[in-house]
Amino acid sequence: MNTAFGKLIRDRRKDKGYSQRELAALINIDFTYLSKLENNRAEYAPKEDVIRNLARYLDLDPEELIFLAGRVPHREEALLSQHYKSMPMLFRRMRESPEFAREIFQAAQEAGSSR
Repeated sequence: MNTAFGKLIRDRRKDKGYSQRELAALINIDFTYLSKLENNRAEYAPKEDVIRNLARYLDLDPEELIFLAGRVPHREEALLSQHYKSMPMLFRRMRESPEFAREIFQAAQEAGSSR
């Protein structure tokens, strides 16, 4: 999990005026787990539904929060599982050709902004 994840949820929780116990109760997790998340001591990243609930109560972008937590959103998991055999080739091409990698990232950004 990215250390920015814990800092972001802690800072935003405080900005919103929630105690750890209050926010944990809202998203149906134990406050000790929320504390571990905020302090980057959790042994595992939270499930996607917990992350989405955090995003909802903290007014954060759920996709960004999922990424910071080190998770792959469920809808992308399906796509990855369909095309997993092609991934090593894609990563190899991106590593070998920075220009190809830039084109892929640019196309992804353009596709994301058109949604």
